[in-house]
Amino acid sequence: CVSSKAKKTSTKTDLSLLLECVKFQMKCPDSQKQALLTIHSICEKREDNVDLLRELGGVSFLYNLSKSSNVHSDVKETALFTLGTLAEANVYCKNSLCRKDIFIDIAGHLQEDSPLNKKRVSVYLLFVLVAHNKLGQTLAQTTGCLEILMDLFRYCVVPLMLDNLRTVSQNYQLWTSVSSALCGSVNNPQNEEGQRICVAAFPIVKTWLQQISVPSTETFQPICSFIAMTVSNNSYVQESFAACGGLETLTLALLRVVSAAGTSLLSRQLSVVIVKTLSACITDNPHLAAGLAQYGLVYHLFFLLTSSHFDPDDRLSVLLAIGECTEASGETAQ
Repeated sequence: CVSSKAKKTSTKTDLSLLLECVKFQMKCPDSQKQALLTIHSICEKREDNVDLLRELGGVSFLYNLSKSSNVHSDVKETALFTLGTLAEANVYCKNSLCRKDIFIDIAGHLQEDSPLNKKRVSVYLLFVLVAHNKLGQTLAQTTGCLEILMDLFRYCVVPLMLDNLRTVSQNYQLWTSVSSALCGSVNNPQNEEGQRICVAAFPIVKTWLQQISVPSTETFQPICSFIAMTVSNNSYVQESFAACGGLETLTLALLRVVSAAGTSLLSRQLSVVIVKTLSACITDNPHLAAGLAQYGLVYHLFFLLTSSHFDPDDRLSVLLAIGECTEASGETAQ
């Protein structure tokens, strides 16, 4: 116990010295950044160390630093990134940052003229604050953050060919981060109002699914995660996705990749991603599930099960999808 106390004291001293370094190295942004990144390393996934930083006033200091007009832009971005790390590691820190003024600041960071990296770290902080947090989800809606995320999701990849997203790494990373933040804004816990807001993205999502000529998990996973979280347990949103042609397009995308699932690891991975998304689109909605019969979906799902390369969880996902489809067909026939 003595050694534990000594370690705690030593860590607190280190954090205090690092904060002092940031405060008194205003003319040396590289030193400030290095100090902030060291704070990040000490506190990452360490709830107890974040508590020590909070006791030193470090969380408030970093937030004020991220807003200061007297600080180099790289330092402000690093401060935002570090705040995300602290909030992710410590629920008390996360709750203390769930304030309207902070979300308004984040919305400001996400405006069109902001540097790409500033947008990325701001989206990361926003994701952390909304994840598993009803208050954070509500603040994202009321401060306009959710609408801005929607715009970024729909339009930040428009100048790019989706097939080449991986080659434009920074834009791709921003886009995937935005997708994750949107997922956290509408689900876990479920947020029906947020889900309805995200319906506006369905037409362009449908277009993406049609246009991706060389499917990959890098492009499909963020799209499918967004669809699944948005439609989950919400019959109105499920119907909206089907009404815009999204459900049909997703089904056809599955049929394109499933034929090679027996020999191609990529096709198997994509098939499972799409199957899980389809399940979310039809769960507890027999009308929509029965409509998939025209595509011979159950046959293709059984074909997937013949692959000996599936792990048990993936096999279960396929079985659940088969169950949804066959149960719906039975109900429709009665």
